[in-house]
Amino acid sequence: MAITAERIVQVLPARLAGQVEISRCRRLTAGASADTWRVQATLDGQPQDWILRLDAGAEDLGMAPGKTWEARAQQAAGEAGCPVARVVTILSGQEGLGEGYLMEALPGESLPPVLLKDDRYRPARDDFCQQAAQALAAIHRTPPAVLDGLPVQDALTQVEQLYAMHQDYGEALPVFSLVYGWLKANAPECASPALVHGDFRLGNFLITDNGLQGVLDWELTHLGDPMEDLGWLCVNAWRFGRRHLPVAGIDSREALYLAYQAATGITVDPLHARYWELLGTFKWGVICQYQAYSYLRGHVPSLERAAIGRRVAETEYDMLTCLQDLTELNHAP
Repeated sequence: MAITAERIVQVLPARLAGQVEISRCRRLTAGASADTWRVQATLDGQPQDWILRLDAGAEDLGMAPGKTWEARAQQAAGEAGCPVARVVTILSGQEGLGEGYLMEALPGESLPPVLLKDDRYRPARDDFCQQAAQALAAIHRTPPAVLDGLPVQDALTQVEQLYAMHQDYGEALPVFSLVYGWLKANAPECASPALVHGDFRLGNFLITDNGLQGVLDWELTHLGDPMEDLGWLCVNAWRFGRRHLPVAGIDSREALYLAYQAATGITVDPLHARYWELLGTFKWGVICQYQAYSYLRGHVPSLERAAIGRRVAETEYDMLTCLQDLTELNHAP
């Protein structure tokens, strides 16, 4: 059943305690994995501004645990001190809207070009590493026991899954095979899995001129190696043209590592974090292929998907650069 504003207005109030009157409901996005709505309402006479995220029911990469886990992880990380939107209610799917959750709307900008170029956000950029590290520290100290059942995705699991996807596309790309072999041979163990955001990058943050206000888009969350989040934040694709500033096009890796150490007491091993940067680049390369083939195989008639597919060559260059850096780090005195 297609979700409409009328359907949301009809169903949602029954999920909430108190007198609810919805004054406006409009769709923000209808992507492959999430159908997102802005809901303005009153609750017992008090104005409310909410975001409703629903399962779009379309294809995914096989990495997302589902909207219920997404909401639960966001809640748990918030209780641990990560800046997130408060979850108002979780929908099981039995209500007639599908699986999803309602959360409070937060202020802030998320568009990377604005955040990187607008002078208004200069103070936020100056504090970014410190605030990002504090958010990651909160995520990673979230007790895994409160998320019992959330899938564990260690390095080797992800490498094998991603390479299987790559092979399914039928393209013989030597760089992918080379990097797959290196990642498999050097996969770190994950003896104590922690909560991992899974997509911790510029574009998934709400930022004001006062800094980081909220961490968004928990749809790839899982239990795993905390260094995955640090590595993903440094993948070249999330620098938006500022290649010389590895951390989101804002700062250096060393600044991020030191900030994370200050927030957690854990010294970051550059080789360990850079492993995950390479794996993240490998993942983004496979995602680019996935986007292209969703178009080429007729699943999603989107020229944007086809255009993203052209970035596969860019990821090959980035993978070779990462691999060279790792080799030099490994042989440094």
